[in-house]
Amino acid sequence: MPRLYEVMFIVRPDAVEEDVDKLIAGFSATVTSGGGAVKTVEKMGRRKLAYTVRKFNDGNYVLLTVEADGAGVLELERRLRVTEPVIKFITVRIDEEEKRLAKVKAARGVRRKVEPTVPAVAAPAAVAAPVAAVPVVEAPAEVVAPAAVAEPAQASV
Repeated sequence: MPRLYEVMFIVRPDAVEEDVDKLIAGFSATVTSGGGAVKTVEKMGRRKLAYTVRKFNDGNYVLLTVEADGAGVLELERRLRVTEPVIKFITVRIDEEEKRLAKVKAARGVRRKVEPTVPAVAAPAAVAAPVAAVPVVEAPAEVVAPAAVAEPAQASV
């Protein structure tokens, strides 16, 4: 069953651009020969590494988005491991993350549709109405209901 992966690898900084293109073409051929497909190829350029790797402080970053099964990805990782110009690589499965994000977006869309919308024109008109226009009517004091007063409880002896 094909799954979606991101494969990022770092090539030595002294590698020529044509060599990097040949590496990418070779890795793409490995994926396609294994029954997978390369969705995107992104050359991120030369960047400084967070720490020294194989005596290098910077490298050329390349990101591949690959759709393949497990055997194809294992073969790609094996080739990355034995290729001398590649100094570091990582493979991450991203299809589960995309599924989770789609689920969150769908839940947000449903929640937004349920909420009622208040017209923006009606709110300022209600605030602008004067308060003194409403008449205040006071109730007379003798209107208090006698049932509302609680009678003291009788203690039986």
